[in-house]
Amino acid sequence: MYTKSEVIDFIKEEDVKFIRLAFITLDGKQKNISIMPDKLEDAFSNGISFDASSIEGFQTPDKSDMFLHPDPATLSIIPWRPTTGKVVRMFCDITYPDGTPYEKDCRHLLKKAVALAKDKYQVDLMFGSEIEFYLFKLDENGKSSKEPFDQAGYMDIAPEDKGENIRREICFTLEQMGISPESSHHEEGPGQNEIDFHYGNALISADNTITFKWIVRTKAAANGLYADFSPKPFPNKPGSGMHINISCHNIADSEKDYTNQMLAGIIKHIKEITLFLNPSENSYHRIGECKAPKYISWAKENRSALIRIPASKNEKRIELRSPDPKANPYLAFTLLIHAAIEGIRENLVAPESIEENLFSQSAASRKTLESIPGSFEEAKKIAANSDFVKEVLGESLLNAYLN
Repeated sequence: MYTKSEVIDFIKEEDVKFIRLAFITLDGKQKNISIMPDKLEDAFSNGISFDASSIEGFQTPDKSDMFLHPDPATLSIIPWRPTTGKVVRMFCDITYPDGTPYEKDCRHLLKKAVALAKDKYQVDLMFGSEIEFYLFKLDENGKSSKEPFDQAGYMDIAPEDKGENIRREICFTLEQMGISPESSHHEEGPGQNEIDFHYGNALISADNTITFKWIVRTKAAANGLYADFSPKPFPNKPGSGMHINISCHNIADSEKDYTNQMLAGIIKHIKEITLFLNPSENSYHRIGECKAPKYISWAKENRSALIRIPASKNEKRIELRSPDPKANPYLAFTLLIHAAIEGIRENLVAPESIEENLFSQSAASRKTLESIPGSFEEAKKIAANSDFVKEVLGESLLNAYLN
């Protein structure tokens, strides 16, 4: 974690020639502008302007000037760039020209949610993402051919699994950028992979999720492949999820366990926030198929439930299994934090756990369970009418996201 003065010293001492200032769009894409080292102090003091009318959902041309303010704590070297004349990146906050925080800056929204949980409710909510992706061969034009890199299955090894070397490269690069990889393996689908990295507080975890996807795409391209994060690349093969793990730590009393209340709050609002967890038409082709749950339920260990409590000797956490890699992690985590806080504040009680296999139609039919939205349009309609979502995200951001 760097301070402003430490970043300035680092830039001078480490022969850094380009500084990338990154920000996140409403749909979770990383954008950036590069500045030279002699502009860094000005960036810290005054910010660097950009045309927000060129970013979908941001501003109109008549009010388009916005400013990027680098967060020194997020400094990282981009390891695939030259070692002489290094390139670094920092995430930024977005403000109006007068310094007022921009209401559509999803990273700022998450910062506020983290601070609210900590300062008012005395809880730290830790997040970890498990992100699946496909590797496809390129066609003669350098585009994705939709032909999988291999035909391996779950946790297969070489020679069937051709992704071993790329996953290793990705893990090494994650380490170089300050992210700790924990495990990697081939997933169930042909050419499908998963790499898990260490959890952190919500803001760090969201930053790491964005960085992870960038690294995967970069390393895939360097190996003549295309990394696909779409939820359902094939109609008859497993989809790709972004399982979100959340644990709650009481700052004042480490013995207090808010897992049930947190779980209850998320279940209460899951329909309203599904649009932000599954934000594309393609997302709903995955739901209810190949281990992607659709029934609003929770259970211990049970992977057919929407939320499960994994077996662990170290800590109690919940795993939300419906989200997919198209989700903007800043908006997703913000909404989940506020839902969890409501559960804690109102002392909500979760419904009874479901321990049966809900992927079995006979078992599911015996239960009276609600489902998460089954289509993009349904999810959009529910979010648009949600007072909870409006209050958390603000009408301006919500309307821009819906439109």
